[in-house]
Amino acid sequence: MATNQSPEPADPRIPASAAAVVDLLNSRPHATPALPDTLDDPGRASEILSPFDPAGRRVPTPERIERVRAVRDHLVAVLAAGTPAQTAQAWTLLTEDGSELTFQQTFTAAGRPQLQQVAGDPVVGRIVLAVADLVTADTWSRLRICGNERCAHVFYDTTRSRTQRWHSYEVCGNRTNVAAYRARARSGRASDG
Repeated sequence: MATNQSPEPADPRIPASAAAVVDLLNSRPHATPALPDTLDDPGRASEILSPFDPAGRRVPTPERIERVRAVRDHLVAVLAAGTPAQTAQAWTLLTEDGSELTFQQTFTAAGRPQLQQVAGDPVVGRIVLAVADLVTADTWSRLRICGNERCAHVFYDTTRSRTQRWHSYEVCGNRTNVAAYRARARSGRASDG
C-alpha cells in the first residue's frame, strides 16, 4: 500500500505545484490499514506545507492546520466526486472556506495577468493559487484517487491518454486485477456446479 510517511522521488513529468498538492492530499488518513494524518506531526506538517509557506518552514499553528485540513478535504471531495453536481458542490465548499482570502489581479513585466494574494492566510492562499494554476493549465484533471478502494492514494496521471487508474500498477493494479480474476473464476465454478 501507499504510505504518506516519506515523499516519493521527484518525477520530472510532474509539475512542482502538482507534486506539492498531491503530497498535501496524501497527508490525510487513507489506505488499509489507515495511515495517520501526517498534519498531526508538526515536523511533517512543516515539510508538507513548505511549498506553500512564503515565510519558509515554520511550524504551522493549530488554526492554520485546521484551515488546511478543510481545504484538503474539499479538494479530495472534488477528486472523489462521482457526478457533476457533487463536483460543483465540492468546489462551492472550497470557495466558501476560502472566503477570507482576497486576491488582486496584477500583471507581470511581460504583461501576463496573475493573481496576487493581498489578505487571508498566506499558506491557504498559496494552496488555492496552486490549485487554480493546475485548473487553468488543464492539469488538475491529471490528479486522481487510486482505483484500489483499499488504497485511495492520490497521484498525478502522467499517461498521454490520462487513463491511469492506480497510483502503482505493480501494487494496486496487479492486486485489483488478480482479485477480479479470482472472483470471475469463483463465479464461473459456481455456475458450472
